[in-house]
Amino acid sequence: MFLKRKSDGHLVEVLGIQDLVNPNHKTLAGRLHYGEEMQDPETFAKADLMFPSGELLPRCWVDVHYRDQELRRTAA
Repeated sequence: MFLKRKSDGHLVEVLGIQDLVNPNHKTLAGRLHYGEEMQDPETFAKADLMFPSGELLPRCWVDVHYRDQELRRTAA
């Protein structure tokens, strides 16, 4: 899967899908894609990544508390 880095628009190949979808993980392993040679893996902050289309990552991938309001409503 490829994401785009917000700061410079470079594509990042996600190497750890589990890190991407886990809201408790703020970073993920990936590899920049530019130039002719394969780049070394790096750690990227999920806050600096988005889909190549420009869409932000789903809230459930970045915010561990994304359902807190819903849970409070059903508990009341």
